[in-house]
Amino acid sequence: MSIKAFKLVSAVEREMLMGDKNYINIECIECCGKNLYIGTNECFIYHFLLDEKISTTGKITFAATKQLHKYLGLKKPVSELKAASALTRLLVLCDNTITLVNMMNLEPVPTGARIKGAVTFAVNENPVSGDPFCVEVCIISVKRRTIQMFMVFEDRVQIVKEVFTPEQPCAVAVDGYYLCLALTTQYIILNYNTGVSQDLFPYCSDEKRPIVKRIGRQEFLLAGPGGLGMFATVDGISQRAPVHWSENVIGAALCFPYVVALDDEFITVHSMLDQQQKQTLPFKEGHILQDFEGKVIVATNKGVYILVPLPLEKQIQDLLASHRVEEALVLAKGARRNIPKEKFQVMYKRILQQAGFIQFAQLQFLEAKELFR
Repeated sequence: MSIKAFKLVSAVEREMLMGDKNYINIECIECCGKNLYIGTNECFIYHFLLDEKISTTGKITFAATKQLHKYLGLKKPVSELKAASALTRLLVLCDNTITLVNMMNLEPVPTGARIKGAVTFAVNENPVSGDPFCVEVCIISVKRRTIQMFMVFEDRVQIVKEVFTPEQPCAVAVDGYYLCLALTTQYIILNYNTGVSQDLFPYCSDEKRPIVKRIGRQEFLLAGPGGLGMFATVDGISQRAPVHWSENVIGAALCFPYVVALDDEFITVHSMLDQQQKQTLPFKEGHILQDFEGKVIVATNKGVYILVPLPLEKQIQDLLASHRVEEALVLAKGARRNIPKEKFQVMYKRILQQAGFIQFAQLQFLEAKELFR
């Protein structure tokens, strides 16, 4: 049964990006605070400032103001962008090279520091070095079956480890010393410090795109066989039941308590609390879905959109209005981590009371009595 958990709001219209140049395509995006960066197939980076506006009726819109754009001088697409805000640096992957550029003026760092031979890369959001002015980056190397770990500073890079994998890796996510890797035929967890690896489950990367996403401390979300979104910890176990996706999921994002997935026709929203599909939004030609500090962004080749979550209290009230008491209570309990303790206790008491009256009206006296108690 559906619930309205998100609204899709346009953020960057195609005219702002390409005018009448139809051949320009969006290849990758990065969002850091109000800063939105877009990498294109024509080797340009665009920098926009995103302003969130709330009308008197509570409607949310976004106004994007273009700051500048920069040509990187190659005839290759910009394939990945990652912001390192502590260093005011943007890590740009283009033509198998990661370049460091200034987040504000998009100029390369004067030292010319770069990482060569990278197929793809991930930033460690749970770093092990303890240095606040350093970003830990893991790259899948152009060298066969090789992963490399780097420390990236404001104006220099330093390799710290090279690890060999049993098969060719094609996707990676990092947490502390743990790498979650999609290899050619399976997913594994690899501790790059000790070299110990743990097989997770089989997967054929030739048939479809693997998804490897860190969703919290020592936990990852993976596109498993049979259209399942599988959760795995660094110990190789799953503490949550899987969610049922379509067979051809392109990307996934987390916006607690929801897992959002993109395929070639729809955006689907599943609850992590009861694994049920809660919402389906038609969305054609999407090819990017990512979350940035709680903001979920989707993009086609030509435009960027933001999935704006409805307030959890509003979602709970909608469920109660539909007499879906069990779902409302599950969502209310799950909301505990998003709401300050005192506010949550007041809200939860009120929800229990409302749920009690609904059960009472349906002559479910024992259930109502428990809720009132």
